[in-house]
Amino acid sequence: MKKQWGIAIHGGAENKSRNELSDSKQAAYEQGLENALMAGWHILNDGGSAVDAVEAAVRSMENNPLFNAGRGGSLSKDGSNEFDACIMDGKTMKAGATAGVMRVKHPITLAKTILQKSEHVLLTGDGAELFARENGLEMKPDEYFKTEQKEKELQEAQKEESTYGKDTVGAVALDQKGNLAAATSTGGLVNQYKGRVGDTPIIGSGTYANNEVCAVSCTGDGEGIMRANTAHEVYALMKYKGLDLKEASQEALTLYKDRIEGDRNFIAMDKNGNVEFTFETSLMFRACKTQDEPTYLGIWPEDTADWEKED
Repeated sequence: MKKQWGIAIHGGAENKSRNELSDSKQAAYEQGLENALMAGWHILNDGGSAVDAVEAAVRSMENNPLFNAGRGGSLSKDGSNEFDACIMDGKTMKAGATAGVMRVKHPITLAKTILQKSEHVLLTGDGAELFARENGLEMKPDEYFKTEQKEKELQEAQKEESTYGKDTVGAVALDQKGNLAAATSTGGLVNQYKGRVGDTPIIGSGTYANNEVCAVSCTGDGEGIMRANTAHEVYALMKYKGLDLKEASQEALTLYKDRIEGDRNFIAMDKNGNVEFTFETSLMFRACKTQDEPTYLGIWPEDTADWEKED
């Protein structure tokens, strides 16, 4: 089968009705998705790497306060921002990840810098920020990341004594050389306990890429995705059970559901450039573009493209 280079992204998955998402807000999300998608696609179109493409797409969403990553990320119980991010190169199987960083403007770029310049895979908290400064990454004060909307959400969550908001952003790509990559970034949960780390920076849980099979980026209930090892399960079901991308994605969605609660949602791309958007929430912010084919943007389950309707 011929490989078709391309990129797919997600901006999180939620349980919201159409009445809860105004036309203007939906249009803003669609514009944000298109901006992020094209940031990555242009790199691929110019012959750039899948790693650089997924980083660019995720950076775009980290800049956009609509998405729960970077600026506008969710606030923890103490009112602080804590960010997790991960990137994985399917060619080398090298990965970089970070957790609990508070002042790095682009956590996904920190993750890529860890991949490229550190002997470690995962750096957290103060140590990760020190590494970022040593490598000249852009830092921002606490106020840069906070928005009125996120402060309001924290107040509501504290009144209800709950945590919520499972949005994460991510991207998967296949470049012209046939290399896969995956990237994921998140601001975590609203009102989460300080120091909580979700699935995003855990290799095989929220993020995974291997040129032999596929690349996956997850969003949803982080604790459940971690215990189900969702991203790696998609890979394993394809490699060891011989399922195709669509079959593996559907099986990974429900695996161990009798013991592990919480929604699992993810995007996946196989080594030939086929894409699956798999989610069990009422919506997923998503987009993809393969070579010079038309751009696909979707939010609701019924927002299908021609390739999604094929058996």
